[in-house]
Amino acid sequence: MRPSTQELVDRYRNNLYAVAFNVCKNAQDAEDVVQDTFIQYYSTRKQFETEQHVRAWLIRVAINKAKNVNNSFWRKNKVPLEEYMETLAFETKESAELFETVMRLPEKYRIAIHLFYYEDYTTNEIAKILKISVSNVKVRLSRGRSLLKETLKEEWEYDE
Repeated sequence: MRPSTQELVDRYRNNLYAVAFNVCKNAQDAEDVVQDTFIQYYSTRKQFETEQHVRAWLIRVAINKAKNVNNSFWRKNKVPLEEYMETLAFETKESAELFETVMRLPEKYRIAIHLFYYEDYTTNEIAKILKISVSNVKVRLSRGRSLLKETLKEEWEYDE
């Protein structure tokens, strides 16, 4: 199975952007990662078993490319999260606070939470994408949730 590149761009562009942004925390870098991911798909001759296999492969490539961007020389010129937050429009103050809190999580927890809650992957699928054990995915989700709960609880107690 090998869908056309244009089909995949139309179908997964936004998902890959969200994954890449989650890792890079920078809109321009995330856009570059998405483009590079589709270029790699176009260039490879790999055959895929199912639609889920294609999607998982694209996300895995995007995550790896985003990690490479984080380790690059150009990464030193990134825009701080606070400045980027000012450019985003949120429906409520709580939505903005939640987004900022999630973005401040350590990368391994942030990626697992994003794939589980925003991309609707199961723990088994996340394990395959990240090439870690299912129990490790569950630990990352649990620890990520705990960090979110702890951080948000502190902020809410402080507001009262």
